Amino acid sequence: MSTAITIPLWLALLIAALALWALLDRLLMPSARWFIRSRANKVLDEVSQRLPIHIRPFQQVRRQALIDRLVFDEKVQQAARAFAEAHQMPRAVALAQVQRHAREIVPAFNAYMYFRVGYWVGKQVSRSLYRVRIGSTDDAGLAAIPEQATVVFVMNHRSNMDYIIASYLAAERAALSYAVGEWARVWGLQQLIRAMGAYFVRRDSRDELYRRVLERYIAMATEAGVTQAVYPEGGLTRDGRLRAPRFGVLDYMLRGFHAHGERDLVFVPLGLNYDRVLEDRTQLLAADASAPRPGRWRTLRTTLGFVARQLSLLLRSRWHRFGYACVNFGTPVSVRAWTAARGIDFARLEREQRHAEVAALGTHLMAEVGRLIPVLPVPLVASVLLHEPARRFSRLELKAAVGELVAALAARGAQLYVPRQDWDYAVDAGVRMLTLRHLIDEADGLFMLRECEAPLLRYYANSIAHLLEPAPAVAQRA
Repeated sequence: MSTAITIPLWLALLIAALALWALLDRLLMPSARWFIRSRANKVLDEVSQRLPIHIRPFQQVRRQALIDRLVFDEKVQQAARAFAEAHQMPRAVALAQVQRHAREIVPAFNAYMYFRVGYWVGKQVSRSLYRVRIGSTDDAGLAAIPEQATVVFVMNHRSNMDYIIASYLAAERAALSYAVGEWARVWGLQQLIRAMGAYFVRRDSRDELYRRVLERYIAMATEAGVTQAVYPEGGLTRDGRLRAPRFGVLDYMLRGFHAHGERDLVFVPLGLNYDRVLEDRTQLLAADASAPRPGRWRTLRTTLGFVARQLSLLLRSRWHRFGYACVNFGTPVSVRAWTAARGIDFARLEREQRHAEVAALGTHLMAEVGRLIPVLPVPLVASVLLHEPARRFSRLELKAAVGELVAALAARGAQLYVPRQDWDYAVDAGVRMLTLRHLIDEADGLFMLRECEAPLLRYYANSIAHLLEPAPAVAQRA
């Protein structure tokens, strides 16, 4: 005897959803994880044979195991105990906070995502938006880096495109692990960033327990030889100039360095510059304390409007790439050689003395980064126009003035990038970019800057202004 049972539609849908979830969790997800791991292992085998700077075993450990290792690290446990006593809370509550911080920080590096997906996306995006170039590189110095050394790329921070372009250009040498700000903690994006080996940082956090957990993760990664990339400026430049650096992350790396240990720690200075920075107007607005702050919806609307305009130009065959993006790799700085020359050992220094020595090394590195920043067409033309803002230049006069500026920069050892080895073409490229953006006006063959756009032109001129100053415009921030 059969009896029909009627259930509400919502209950039937819930049962179906739970059944589908069980099917995914028990059958499809394990298969997908096995497939991804097998692909990642194949990529690891391939890249380990060609990368000069190898992927370390630390990067291949399962994420949960790294989280547990960080949580139960002796120094982290001591910090949790001290934090609980200082705030009069149960130790279990402090440990729960440590667990949350560790899950927030620790990446989940996947070689397949990095070298297949990430590299392909980075290459396509970079080359679609810019003419990407490597201006200069110390090949001999890079080749001389010991195989077991921990390599850290130190660079300036002009755009969020820095992550993409630097990773793309460095992919033939190493897999870079970045410190990424909280802006990227968006569902979907943060999973991808973690799979690329990046870790998240709350740059202005005053939570002492969080800073101890972050410190120990960076120290563990450095001791394990993980190749990293850091931005001592801490954030994007607001006015185009190098920002005063912060050396907290360098201190985390250096305080555990032993001059006679197994690994040397090698810093590689890297300078980037662009003919157009996608966030230029946003950064100028952020630098103006009196300017009204746009809300999220206005920011989204502005971004979508920008994308729509670019698509419109593309569909009408009037779109042009955003000029040149150039990267220079400098001479590696061995911490082992640095400490030997100065007669110090970071691991044995008192706090104040260590901070002073970290600042000395960091200032040297940032001076090298500043020296390496490429001189590109748009900053050159912008500098000339700003020097005489009321003047109307003919194309020939503009080229002559740029030639004088180039001679002054070359005399100071600046890294000049000359597109096609032709300065006439370089000036024409800079003028074309500025004209297309309506930052300068042309009338009867004469060029003059738009007064209302002078701050934006100054933003680009500032990217090379320090190269003409007596000393690098870099000072330490607290």
